[in-house]
Amino acid sequence: MYAQKRQCGKFAFNEEVVKVFPDMIRRSASGYTTIVENIGNLAPIFAKENSLIYDLGSSLGAVSMVLRSAIKTANTSIIAIDNSAAMVEKSREYLKAQEMMFESLLPIEVIEADITTYPYERASLFAMNFTLQFIPREKRLALLTKIADSLLPGGALFMSEKLRFEDAREHEVLNNLHMQFKRSQGYSELEIAQKRESLEDVMKIDTFEEHKARLLKAGFSEVYLWFQCLNFSSILAIK
Repeated sequence: MYAQKRQCGKFAFNEEVVKVFPDMIRRSASGYTTIVENIGNLAPIFAKENSLIYDLGSSLGAVSMVLRSAIKTANTSIIAIDNSAAMVEKSREYLKAQEMMFESLLPIEVIEADITTYPYERASLFAMNFTLQFIPREKRLALLTKIADSLLPGGALFMSEKLRFEDAREHEVLNNLHMQFKRSQGYSELEIAQKRESLEDVMKIDTFEEHKARLLKAGFSEVYLWFQCLNFSSILAIK
């Protein structure tokens, strides 16, 4: 997508991105596959009967797929929400294909909507995989508060995010290691530079300390960094 010199506009989850998204996220986000697989492994601890599970910013449904395969809780279903029409359309195709191959999957509904304004019902689990970083900073606390308010006691949020670091040297080292990771995945210097330029004004990343403080303020009682690979992480927040 960024292999040729081009005028880089703001990054958007459009049809062009949808076509390359599975390859792009795997080659760009260090630890991505491990995060997705282990959300599926860990989530059953928190899923409760007679409740909903939400996958926010569900993109092509990778997290939804592992959740509906791993969770066997009675009378539970998943609502996957994304604001990209192209992502929603393609994810419905992928989820339908999954249903043709496997039995005993949780029912799922894929909705095109804005996760900051969606009216959530009572839930035992939320997943938000590399989504909050695309939400304007001034809307993040309100969104997390809505999530916390919708969770049953003991419910949880799995939230994966790219991190920045307060210590300048730590940030520089881990950022350089991430650039090397992308080179090892076959990205050229031009591709790396053009993707960085397209994301510059769209993706605003926070430190783990900022995430933790915001989650606690939103109403969560426990916040843990359960996974980190270079500057990519996943956080568990418990109501």
